[in-house]
Amino acid sequence: MSLPLHSVRHPCTIALIGKYQSRKVSDALIALAAYLQERGVSVFIERETAERMERPEVTDRWMVCGFLDIGAHADVAIVLGGDGTMLNAARQLARYKVPLVGVNQGRLGFMTDIARKDMLAVMDALLDGQFQPESRMLLDADVVRAHKEMGSNHAMNDVVIDKGATGRMIEYELFINEEFVCKQRADGLIVSTPTGSTAYALSANGPILHPVLTGVALVPLCPHALTNRPVLVDDRAEIEIVVTHADDARVHFDGQVTLGLKCGDAIRLRRSDHSICFLHPPGYSYFAMLRQKLHWGERPAANESA
Repeated sequence: MSLPLHSVRHPCTIALIGKYQSRKVSDALIALAAYLQERGVSVFIERETAERMERPEVTDRWMVCGFLDIGAHADVAIVLGGDGTMLNAARQLARYKVPLVGVNQGRLGFMTDIARKDMLAVMDALLDGQFQPESRMLLDADVVRAHKEMGSNHAMNDVVIDKGATGRMIEYELFINEEFVCKQRADGLIVSTPTGSTAYALSANGPILHPVLTGVALVPLCPHALTNRPVLVDDRAEIEIVVTHADDARVHFDGQVTLGLKCGDAIRLRRSDHSICFLHPPGYSYFAMLRQKLHWGERPAANESA
């Protein structure tokens, strides 16, 4: 993704986006906004974030605006929250090519890699252009029923087709580049980007893909046949899933947007023309992040039995 170098190296306008309503998080956001303002940065606060904070000093001191204005004017957006907050911001801002920085206010935080305690300490490096850009792919998905488009959305992590609230498996047919691949009975299917490989797909025994890869992982959910295994396809592939039997099937985009499905519905997926740029602080390492989040290589505690 091509980005204006001046906006990455020396951001002049920064938008702040958050989610949680706790006093601790709102205090962190206000402290960050004040710090950036002292450094001569123009600060925007995303409208829904400001409304949830219920802090009158926010609207008095800083510009409050929606994602449209953030996309048009911000050089960088800083997201304070967990991965869910980052996913929503990414889908909203993908078309505007606004780079994103993540401050972890949640739990695991695979995409929000700056700890809250380090937030202010790394801001000088951001303003001095020392953060490193990394491009992440998105998926576009269309839901088609009787040759009519019923809905569409972006997904940064994954598009998931599942059985919904019922206990019965669904049946679906999978096509790659219009070629029939297989018919499966399962609880569903996860179509995951490399970014999403550490999300739902990971819990379904899917592979971990380095985020700079451009493949798409197809991970069955509890398949009836044990030979149905995760498959990795080229990011240029056109993927189609046709629901052939289901009682209450649904499709989920990043676990945040859901549409109901009927028998005969087709979900068509492809790599999006848009990408997301993450900005990482100096010293960031994807593998170090995995070691920390997934507790790789840790010894059992002393009081645990061998």
